Amino acid sequence: MQSNVNPAMWATFGIFGLNGLVFASWAARIPSASDALGLSDGQTGALLLVAAIGSLISLPLAGGIAARIGTANTVRVGGIAATVAALTIAGGLILASVPVSAVGLFIFGLGIGLWDVAQNLEGADVERRLMRTIMPKFHAAFSGGAFIGAMAGAGLAALGVDLSTHLIGVAVLVLVVALWIPRYFLPEHAHAEKHDDHAAPRSRFAAWTEPRTLLIGLVVLGAALTEGAANDWVAKASVDGLGTSEAVGALMFGIFVASMTLFRFVGGGLIDRYGRVRVLQFSLAASLVGLVLFVLAPNVYLAAVGAVLWGTGAALGFPMGMSAAADDPRHAAARVSVVSTVGYMAFLAGPPLLGFLGDQVGIRNALLAVGVAVLASFLVAPAAAERPTQASERSRAES
Repeated sequence: MQSNVNPAMWATFGIFGLNGLVFASWAARIPSASDALGLSDGQTGALLLVAAIGSLISLPLAGGIAARIGTANTVRVGGIAATVAALTIAGGLILASVPVSAVGLFIFGLGIGLWDVAQNLEGADVERRLMRTIMPKFHAAFSGGAFIGAMAGAGLAALGVDLSTHLIGVAVLVLVVALWIPRYFLPEHAHAEKHDDHAAPRSRFAAWTEPRTLLIGLVVLGAALTEGAANDWVAKASVDGLGTSEAVGALMFGIFVASMTLFRFVGGGLIDRYGRVRVLQFSLAASLVGLVLFVLAPNVYLAAVGAVLWGTGAALGFPMGMSAAADDPRHAAARVSVVSTVGYMAFLAGPPLLGFLGDQVGIRNALLAVGVAVLASFLVAPAAAERPTQASERSRAES
């Protein structure tokens, strides 16, 4: 069985990594887009909100689409949309047209939403067939791809390569790789949902009424918010709150990302040994302690320790939430779609709200608000416990 799953496992690693690279290729060069379009910080934020709206439209629909056309084809559709988006944004930059760029970002948000849900569904299916926890490593591949994308963006910017040319190159890469790699995914019949002939047909929105699914969504909300807040504000909070240089602020962000990526690689073994709930509670507790230490630390060294704990704690919440939502393969698509939507709402909307709060109390102090969501996630973490059937399967596999 495992030898048959290996091609799908490596293909899933590749798709997660490509997704991260595409996301970071754009995110790392947002200042270049802002300059090319002549936008203020506020106008840039409004433009980025268009992409968020696209994702929030596609995420709730992605589970149903994946159930209908399969995860491989959903990734392909998302990749094609990302390609069209990159070319449209490049055209908007060449024309210095904000409306054209906004259309491209909306399409980008739509495509990334479809792609994200589909890759998590494939990852959950591969994990289930391997009978060991591997989802955190898939998300580590996303982080690694994002790092490569960010470094490539920084390098191209240093070489004076304009963003439109960069995006055209990304479009070509995505079109080729996103159409090719999914051919190695699990056969589509492996994803087919099993139906009980005697059960009433489920509404496509039924998963939104399930208490366990919503509680898992709350777990992921806290994890996504703490990760998103760090991505957007750790560097600035270090500069503003500790009086460090911009270079030290960037290093602090690098410490957070490195800690998160490393723990995603090693976390799977801990989950298999100690169980999903205990590791999840440890992670959320570490995130809370690290966040508070980062905010209250009197010097940069203790703040760096806080960043390490914060990154460690932020590593596993999102991937464990995806695994928990997909425990029952019959309804995995709908439930992963719900949990992804809740998580991305926090990931996309939370950091701007922290920015508004930061105007009142300072961005470093504003980060304490994230602790409230993390604490709520800690309290409801038992909702993510493995289903008895899955736990027994893993016990048999280990014996």
